[in-house]
Amino acid sequence: MKITTWNVNSLNVRLPQVQNLLADDQPDVLVLQELKLDQDKFPAAALNIMGWQTVWSGQKTYNGVAIISRAAPEDVHTGLPALPDDPQRRVIAATIGGVRVINVYCVNGEALDSPKFEYKKQWFEALTEFVRDEMSRHDKLVLLGDFNIAPADADCYDPEKWREQIHCSTPERQWFQTLLDLGLTDSLRQIHPEGAHYTWFDYRGAMFQRKLGLRIDHILITPALAARLQDVRVDLDTRALERPSDHAPVTAVFDL
Repeated sequence: MKITTWNVNSLNVRLPQVQNLLADDQPDVLVLQELKLDQDKFPAAALNIMGWQTVWSGQKTYNGVAIISRAAPEDVHTGLPALPDDPQRRVIAATIGGVRVINVYCVNGEALDSPKFEYKKQWFEALTEFVRDEMSRHDKLVLLGDFNIAPADADCYDPEKWREQIHCSTPERQWFQTLLDLGLTDSLRQIHPEGAHYTWFDYRGAMFQRKLGLRIDHILITPALAARLQDVRVDLDTRALERPSDHAPVTAVFDL
């Protein structure tokens, strides 16, 4: 089973790239973040014609998440129960082929002294509660998406420059560790314990060309999936396309 996550940074702009990825790489599941589309603007028909099933939670301008799969998604859920009034569309979950897939576009937080950082803290607390409950009912579970956290210095091109800055602060890294402490494994680090495997590159400053990025897109998995994990890779070729997203897709392959 092949599962891919990608922050597309506008599905309107990146739809041809999504279609090409689906056709060329043939993932069993592709989850997208930052659709930037209203609910009724999602291109379900175009994807259905290609043979893909889709569920999504759209939001204009910002946010929005989707799950695209060959098999029909079951038991679809959106949002976080602990934040019932949150208007931001950041979470969608579904069961596909016996695997519980939780797609997240985690809060950015802006800066440590921003009110948005407190929202990020509350949001991660709500996410942890939700994932804990989901894990109690699903042995095979994958939590994946854009976490907006680089978990360690190895996941940042310049640790000193980014120290205690947004994405790399001690509180954020603890929130990420709290998710791992639920019993999840960082799949990329299971396959690649060392080295830089950046998934996000700022559009400014030719950061991609200079290979200066952060690893903030992750695939976290339960022990039942960790035992079946075969490979994890970052698709830098897609990031190198014309008019790219600032994120590269990340794919995990399981023997299921």
